Amino acid sequence: MHDSVTVRMAAPPERVWDLITDIRNTGRWSPETIEARWMDGADAPAVGVRFRGKVKRNGRGPVYWTVCEIIACEPAREFAFAVVMRGQKLNTWRYEFASTSGGVDVTESFTLTPTPWLRLYWALLGWARNRTNVNGMRETLNRVKAAAEAEQ
Repeated sequence: MHDSVTVRMAAPPERVWDLITDIRNTGRWSPETIEARWMDGADAPAVGVRFRGKVKRNGRGPVYWTVCEIIACEPAREFAFAVVMRGQKLNTWRYEFASTSGGVDVTESFTLTPTPWLRLYWALLGWARNRTNVNGMRETLNRVKAAAEAEQ
């Protein structure tokens, strides 16, 4: 109930960090999350800050909103948020940054919370959802890479 993708970007880690952590950009990067908005008056990432994401499941639908809470926020090192439903964290999305001589390796990952119903879901449909998530993470990171490298 976990997977990850890493993409090397020829851009400063701080530039890539800024692109990823401004959640208003999410619709530019993600093939499924088509929009995101800060909540509770927030306008920047920090641990405990919440935002809403508008998801178009599998890129086709259904369309729905989720609430997310930032759980890690270390500039140019780590950014993570949990998708929260009825007060329970269901899925954690994480971006980890590793500086390289020519830029940064960015790893995006997801980890489902091991609740009984998510375990059942993963046992039945996990193979398909995992493939969708891996492809989506690769597409997301490649879109960020293109933007980060174009700004140089």
